[in-house]
Amino acid sequence: MTERDFTPALGRFAPTRLYDPVIAALTRERVWRRQVVTRIAPGPDDVVADVGCGTGSLALLLHAAQPRARIVGVDPDRQVLAIARRKAEAAGAGSGTGPEWREGMGDTLPEVLGPLAGSVDAVASSLVLHQCPMAMKRAVLASMHEVLRPGGRLVIADYGLQRTRPMRLAFRTVQLADGKRDTQPNADGVLPDLMTGAGFEEVHEAHVVPTATGSISLYTARRA
Repeated sequence: MTERDFTPALGRFAPTRLYDPVIAALTRERVWRRQVVTRIAPGPDDVVADVGCGTGSLALLLHAAQPRARIVGVDPDRQVLAIARRKAEAAGAGSGTGPEWREGMGDTLPEVLGPLAGSVDAVASSLVLHQCPMAMKRAVLASMHEVLRPGGRLVIADYGLQRTRPMRLAFRTVQLADGKRDTQPNADGVLPDLMTGAGFEEVHEAHVVPTATGSISLYTARRA
């Protein structure tokens, strides 16, 4: 795949430099990011992959929760990874002391993680899969499953089933930015079935967070 075979962080119309303020203003990110960290609950020797790490907000929260864990942020976008590195430096979690940042697509995690593949304790991902075509959603989930150790856990925060008319209307903002073809399956509630199809067990929608851009669901699962 080429470096442009992905949807930019804020979709087609907004520059990446605005990602953090827009997400903070429109998605109640403090609520769902903290819940992701709580459910990942990294241990001191854990390896945690943040797939589609973007500007590094979640990876830095995971590092703050357990500084001795090995946090690896993966994203195909060099521009957002540059922002993530700057944020880490500003937080005192720069190279050698905080998260690692690796450039790569979510469907190539075994190659991106190298020797870590198959021994990852937890995978986190936020606001990624709704931007992917159906084939890529399946491929990313299969890649996540492959790099997890047996019993490893998966936590996804993303736009899920839009249950009410207000949430469906609010979600149109996301569809305008990211396109209806890729986002509609999420709004129809496809992610739990895709997670099960990728081999995950104990798939559960643990929480739903209404936002100004639609409802964001927190999904949890384990590799058998």
